[in-house]
Amino acid sequence: MQEDYLKSIISENAKNMRRSAIRDLLKMATRPEIISFGGGFPDITAFPVDELRTVIQEVLDENAIQALQYGETLGVKKLREILAQRYRDQGIDVTYENFIITTSSQQAIDMVTQLFINPGDTIVCGLPSYLGALQAFYAHRANPVGIPKDEELHTVVNALVAAGKKPKFIYAIPDFQNPSGVTMNIEQRQNVLDVASKFDLLVLEDSPYREIRFSGEPMPQIYSMDKEGRTLLLGTFSKTFLPGFRLGWIMAPVKIIERLEIVKQSADLCAPVFNQFIVARFIEKGYFDKNVERIKINYRNKRDNMIAAFEKYMPEGVTWTNPEGGLFLFVTLPEGYDTSELFRIAINEDVAFVIGEAFHCDGSGKNTLRINFSYMEETRAEEGVRRLANAIRKMMQDKKAKGQ
Repeated sequence: MQEDYLKSIISENAKNMRRSAIRDLLKMATRPEIISFGGGFPDITAFPVDELRTVIQEVLDENAIQALQYGETLGVKKLREILAQRYRDQGIDVTYENFIITTSSQQAIDMVTQLFINPGDTIVCGLPSYLGALQAFYAHRANPVGIPKDEELHTVVNALVAAGKKPKFIYAIPDFQNPSGVTMNIEQRQNVLDVASKFDLLVLEDSPYREIRFSGEPMPQIYSMDKEGRTLLLGTFSKTFLPGFRLGWIMAPVKIIERLEIVKQSADLCAPVFNQFIVARFIEKGYFDKNVERIKINYRNKRDNMIAAFEKYMPEGVTWTNPEGGLFLFVTLPEGYDTSELFRIAINEDVAFVIGEAFHCDGSGKNTLRINFSYMEETRAEEGVRRLANAIRKMMQDKKAKGQ
């Protein structure tokens, strides 16, 4: 098919879709000698293979007919009941009717965007913010507006409303944000709700990492603080159980769940039923919480190892976040440096990362980069930081030599 003809017939939504900078950049990092901090991958040693083998056999022995058949669009009721109970244990008043099971939290973001966004609508998000969410927003022709500092939220939203561009929702990742790794304090969370209430906005609380807290004090979820029913919470089993199962959920007021059910029916009818039965049984047997505890210990050690390596090797002027949980930390170079340029140098040093600009909807963040600390084995991770530091020094020396 001719390229010109293809361009002439694809939809306006498709024309607005953007490729993942992460996927494209990491195509360059496939050589085995390259140490990659690019993907948001869990540690493979966290996969509970032995327990999983037991649970799968039990599901096949006891629930094969239901587990291997099509299921409800909303998801397996047992799993939704389990999720509801877990949130009730945290003091949140929900039932299974407040949940829809999705094919990963990425689908959840896309479904919510599809439900609420018309072409040209405005969304407010962090600066930086999760690249996958930005891709979903662009695909539905939304205009994301970034908030560089939480205290600027009211000012930015007020200006948008005054300009006739009232946002549909505020998108936030309050715990161990991707890519920055930072956590919103309780005042910042309340500020999100106060602004949403004043301007009558929804809040999309993306919560894929919350259970992976290994230091600091837990903050209440925005959903639990919301007294007006304007928050939708997204969760996933990809970081706490198995990414290959592609299971997530949306927790929201029932009227919104009913609308989301229709959206999902047009997408894939239902999330993988067999996987849902396995997850439900896995949680019931107590395996899930034990595995999360193992993950937290492992990731705390990996975080500490990564921070120590940064302190040991990084040149002066480079700063980084120190996350209390999750999978990522964010690195900032002095102003005037471009991590797209650094990436090319780093590849020659056999190390890879994700450029920070990809997470900034306004094109800023050129001097930033995201580092994943959860995947790589600790000794190799330290070597990767050493290589990255060498690449940064080379770029700094080259810039100095050119008098820039």
